[in-house]
Amino acid sequence: MSEDGGDGAALDEDLRVPSCERCPALVESRSRIVDGVGPTDADLLFVGEGPGATEDEEGEPFVGRSGDVLDEALRDAGLARADVRITNCVRCRPPDNRDPTTDELANCRGHLESEIERLAPELIVTLGKVPSEHLLDRSVAITGESGGVVDARLAGESRRVLLSVHPAATLYDRSQRDGFFETIARAAELSGVGDREGSGGDGQSRLGEF
Repeated sequence: MSEDGGDGAALDEDLRVPSCERCPALVESRSRIVDGVGPTDADLLFVGEGPGATEDEEGEPFVGRSGDVLDEALRDAGLARADVRITNCVRCRPPDNRDPTTDELANCRGHLESEIERLAPELIVTLGKVPSEHLLDRSVAITGESGGVVDARLAGESRRVLLSVHPAATLYDRSQRDGFFETIARAAELSGVGDREGSGGDGQSRLGEF
C-alpha cells in the first residue's frame, strides 16, 4: 500500500466509520466514534476492548494512563505508535466504562474484520480478556495465557494472535508490568516491525477483568 499522503490517506478514510446507530446504549453514551489509528499497512495490529472516557474525549484508542503504559512498552521494544495500528473491538464508549455486551461486540465485528482484512497484519495483539475472548471465540484466562501465540481464523484467513494483559493491569498490579513489557517486545520480534530501519523507538475495574 502507498505510504504517501494520497492513496494512504484514502485507504485510512475507507476504514473509518462515519456513523452507526446499531447499539442504542453506546450511541447515547458516546460523544464520538473512535476509529483505529496508525498505518493502513501496519504489520502489527493491537486490538483493545473499547474506548474509555479519555479515548471518547480525544477520539483515539489507548490514550490516558493505559496509553502511557502502552507507549512506554512500545518504546522499550524499539517502536513508536507510528509503527503500529491500534484499534478496538467496539468503537463507541460503553456507559460507565462497562464491558461491551455480546450484541454490541457482534454489531461492531464487521468493522474490525474489515480493518484486519485491509491490513493483513503479520501479528495481532489482543490487549485484555475481552478482545482475546472475542477474537478467539472461547474463554481466556488472560493472566495465565498472556504471552502465548495462537492461530485464529479472522477475516477469512488463519492469522497469528498474541495474547496480552491490558496495559491498565500493570497499574493495578505492578507484578504484571515485566510480563506486559516482555509480551510487547515479543510482538515486535514476531511481527518483524522492530527490525526495520527507521522504526521510531525513542520515542475501570479489577485485575481479573482485564
